[in-house]
Amino acid sequence: MKNELIYRTKQFALDCWQFCFKVPKSREYNAFVNQLIRCSSSVGANYRASQRAKSTLDFINKLKIVEEEVDESVYWLEIFNEVLPEFSEEILKLQKEGKELLAITVASINTAKKNNKHKSNG
Repeated sequence: MKNELIYRTKQFALDCWQFCFKVPKSREYNAFVNQLIRCSSSVGANYRASQRAKSTLDFINKLKIVEEEVDESVYWLEIFNEVLPEFSEEILKLQKEGKELLAITVASINTAKKNNKHKSNG
């Protein structure tokens, strides 16, 4: 599962980049493009960093960053879906993957918190 998520989070960044490449070049779109590229690439980078965490709390903190960045990515994709409906099919696929990554991340955070609580109580 770990290697799959490393792959999926990296692929999410690449897929968002591919989408951004197709967005018309203008000052307005460029601001949104820059935001999406930044947060979608941060998802994979921070997930990867979480795999080298120094402690359970460090792991949770790094996953919280992943959670924020993937949620922000989904937000920017929602914006793009409204301003560029002609890309709706591609955007919806990206949103679906983002929401799946978000759900996995939240579940991982909750599991790590639960396991850490049991460890500290034991």
